[in-house]
Amino acid sequence: MKRVLILMNENGGGHRASAEALRDAFRERYGAEFQVDVVDLWTDHTPWPLNRVPKTYPFVVNEIPWFYRFIYRVTEKPQVSRLLMGAASKWVARPVRQAICSYAPDLIISVHPLMQDIPLKLLAQMQWRIPFVTVVTDLTTLHPTWLHKDVTLCFVGSDEAYRRALQVGLRPEQLRQYGLPIRPAFARQPRPQTTLRQELGMLVDVPTALIVSGGEGVGRVGEIARAIAVRLAADGQGGQLPAGQLVVVCGRNQKLQDEMEACAWPIPTIIKGFVENIWDWMAACDCIITKAGPGTIAEACALGLPILLSGYIPGQESGNVPYVLRHGVGVYVEAPEQIAEVISRWFGPERASMLQMAEKARQLGRPQATFEIVEEIAALLGYADH
Repeated sequence: MKRVLILMNENGGGHRASAEALRDAFRERYGAEFQVDVVDLWTDHTPWPLNRVPKTYPFVVNEIPWFYRFIYRVTEKPQVSRLLMGAASKWVARPVRQAICSYAPDLIISVHPLMQDIPLKLLAQMQWRIPFVTVVTDLTTLHPTWLHKDVTLCFVGSDEAYRRALQVGLRPEQLRQYGLPIRPAFARQPRPQTTLRQELGMLVDVPTALIVSGGEGVGRVGEIARAIAVRLAADGQGGQLPAGQLVVVCGRNQKLQDEMEACAWPIPTIIKGFVENIWDWMAACDCIITKAGPGTIAEACALGLPILLSGYIPGQESGNVPYVLRHGVGVYVEAPEQIAEVISRWFGPERASMLQMAEKARQLGRPQATFEIVEEIAALLGYADH
């Protein structure tokens, strides 16, 4: 049995989702031949107050985005990031070294931008010569800390990310471009939409918009949902069926879920918290409204789902908006009333346009990317393709 250690950090839901997608793909493809451990190195193996930093992420992103943007831009400067990582390295070296030794991995995978520099430095000091792989989970806008010249392989999800990696000095033989790691369920053919809607308690013959807030429940989800509901209710007056229905996934934001469940909705609306089978909910719907999270974009494209982007986190998600627009798989609208107008048109006179976006999304999607990544990583340890 080979041991694989996946390093991630619990700020937002995307890094954990990517790590677990890789872990599950290893299990599905290789069974018991690999033991894969997913570790939140920053939270579980660094001292206070560093171990508390990830917990501040949702608050900073939601409440003081200008500060997050400032920190992101400042740390993009190589001299600043090197200084900070050097200082952090001295502080966390002992517990991180102990953590790596305790797992005794044959190979390490990083799915977080802060998980390259310090582990690689410690491995060199320990004279451990094992493969170290970065799987970049941002789509287009890559923070410099993602790209370390000493990695064995670096997997990226777009042409833009590939070019960026070359610009900072990674060699072509270090780079692979398959797509982002999304959960293995997205690689399977979804069941018929009618079947899914019946199982999930939805109306079968009514267009459906899915609103997601990410794992941590960020964004103006409540305002957007209410605006769409009011508009679709008005569109459907006089008809036997409503003009549309809504599914709102609130993630881990219990307050948002409680607020949504307390609303009197003028159209059929299902409110959910965090859902494990998000692929079923996505496949049951006709379009998705989301912030520009890279994982959600990749998942939507894998299922051929048109995307309405309602916002983005400054910094790492900035490039995802032009990516979606350039490929013709969605639109970007911020104001809730304007979002409602777009959904009204998609479910009405511009349905053909929505279906065109769906086909382009399907062509852009890389549902097999996770398995392709895992197979190439396994090859580093002598495993041929299964």
